Amino acid sequence: MANLDVALKNAMQIEGAIGVALVDYTSGMTLGVAGGTAELDLTVAAAGNTDVVRAKMRTIEMLKLNDEIEDVLITLGTQYHVIRPLTGRHGKGLFLYLMLSKSRANLALARHQLRNIEESLEL
Repeated sequence: MANLDVALKNAMQIEGAIGVALVDYTSGMTLGVAGGTAELDLTVAAAGNTDVVRAKMRTIEMLKLNDEIEDVLITLGTQYHVIRPLTGRHGKGLFLYLMLSKSRANLALARHQLRNIEESLEL
């Protein structure tokens, strides 16, 4: 089991990783951050994506789907943004937010690695 600091460090080892954050989507508060750039405030980006997660959660509820979000992918011109809600008992209301360089990342492998990190995260 990995604590938050180890999990964030492991996420930054994913090929193409630009930054990663653990976010509370009920409040928009960032609980931990690693990476990022001078031009990109990862805390602002992560908090902004709480709206994406909340909207998708509401849609699933309104449609009465008996399902849950595995991850959400946002594809930009030069980046992938992967949002992965935590499924563990203590991770309710939290998600991992991973930013990747499109030119350096293998998206399928990154998603697999992020899932493994999420599963090993102990809060």
